[in-house]
Amino acid sequence: MAMNKIGEMSFLQHLEELRWHIIKSIIAIVVLAIAAFWFKSLIFDGILIAPKNPDFITNRIFAYFAERFNSPSLRINDVPFDIISISMSGQFSTHIWISIISGVILSFPYIVYQFWSFLSPALYEKERKSARYAVLAISALFFTGVLFGYYVIVPLSIHFLGSYQISESVKNTINISSYFSTIASVTLAAGIVFELPVVMYFLSKIGIVTPQFLRTYRKHAIIVILVLAAIITPPDIFSQILVSIPLIILYEISIFISRAIYRKKEKEMAS
Repeated sequence: MAMNKIGEMSFLQHLEELRWHIIKSIIAIVVLAIAAFWFKSLIFDGILIAPKNPDFITNRIFAYFAERFNSPSLRINDVPFDIISISMSGQFSTHIWISIISGVILSFPYIVYQFWSFLSPALYEKERKSARYAVLAISALFFTGVLFGYYVIVPLSIHFLGSYQISESVKNTINISSYFSTIASVTLAAGIVFELPVVMYFLSKIGIVTPQFLRTYRKHAIIVILVLAAIITPPDIFSQILVSIPLIILYEISIFISRAIYRKKEKEMAS
């Protein structure tokens, strides 16, 4: 039986309830953004600038495999490049928006919880129990994606884009906003992409996606994944496979989730 609270509330009361959940989420973002702003050295030197340096863990792992397999092409970011600021307020404005993005990432579980708190009263008791761990699953997938983006995709992207040259006479000196926006977009995009199983869960729940559809277009999905991996990685098969495998696994998990949902629907219809 559905909760009565959501049914008894008027449209304006719904909006008021949603407004307070949004306000709480914004407060969490602001508080954590201020904390990120305060810990400037950790955020910039310890986290954001680190992937371009040769001693970054991912770069050291690639260097190890380059020596092990006698393949110099596997080396990434072994020649650091300079980052410059070309405007008077460049460093300060970058500090501000990076702090805001950090606040969004760090407060993500709380934001999901707030919106879940708003939506859950509209669910039936059975649906609420089955989705009890939704906030944990969504947050875990998001942070896994962010970490994968930071430790795998970001160093590969920095190496490719930072070392790419159209001519020997054109040197790469990267603007600060360009460098940090690349890292921010890659990590956030990876976090969102890793939500694929959750998206497929809800799409399967409402009948838009079926396991048969996902199986039919599996080859197409793999080709798209391989093309994306080829774009963002150095021109070697090892790097492409390294990026592709987690994405293919996520797609297969999505098929499994969709199949489980449809089997459950079939049992309910048969009973």
